[in-house]
Amino acid sequence: MHEGIGTGMVYIVGAGPGDPELITLKGMRCLQAADVVLYDRLVDPDLLHMARGDAEHIFVGKRPACHTLPQHEINTLLIGYARQGRVVVRLKGGDPFIFGRGGEEALALAKAGIPFEIVPGVTSASAVPAYAGIPITHRGYTSTVTVVTGHEGHAPVRVNWQALAELGGTLVVLMGVRGLPYFTQCLVEAGLSPDIPAAVIQEGTTHRQRIVKGTLADIAKLAAEADLSSPAITVIGTVVSLSETLAWYP
Repeated sequence: MHEGIGTGMVYIVGAGPGDPELITLKGMRCLQAADVVLYDRLVDPDLLHMARGDAEHIFVGKRPACHTLPQHEINTLLIGYARQGRVVVRLKGGDPFIFGRGGEEALALAKAGIPFEIVPGVTSASAVPAYAGIPITHRGYTSTVTVVTGHEGHAPVRVNWQALAELGGTLVVLMGVRGLPYFTQCLVEAGLSPDIPAAVIQEGTTHRQRIVKGTLADIAKLAAEADLSSPAITVIGTVVSLSETLAWYP
């Protein structure tokens, strides 16, 4: 823990993928020391109860097509509270540096001269498949795993689905429910076998977890029929076939 924790400091903390017990010990210590907690929509409310009773809680979550605050205003809040000499925790789902925009927030803090620390979190890219009985690597199946976003939005660099199809291995797609028909078709057209196993896991690691399994060719249709929605991740690869044997989470 930073020695100057009472002098104005921002901790960008990964809360993990959903199960509140998956936050790290360091993340929990930061949360318990915070004067102000800015939290996302995927953060389990039980974690907020772990903060001090006098801590201020500010919801800054984003939903599809509905942002409570734009990113630049979140950055402004972090900087403003830190300049008041307060200990600020920016509590983010998963890991803040894996499609969590933590890098953008850290850059804003650095440019403003605000001291900060990054507290990595358990990423949904590995934890959610694990709770679904899917090891994203396995010596008998694949030693390669690629994590990409299925929500490209206005990103300056688009996902190269052609290259991913040629690479093979396990493909983990975060934030990809709405784009599922698009990118599965892209992968098939790029030459990835339409028969390769695939799974979509909604609200993984929580008691609301739901899983739909199929193949690359039909997983979009099956997920739509099951009315799966965000937050969910997609796993594509032969390792998905292990899920029946390795299913452990109720």
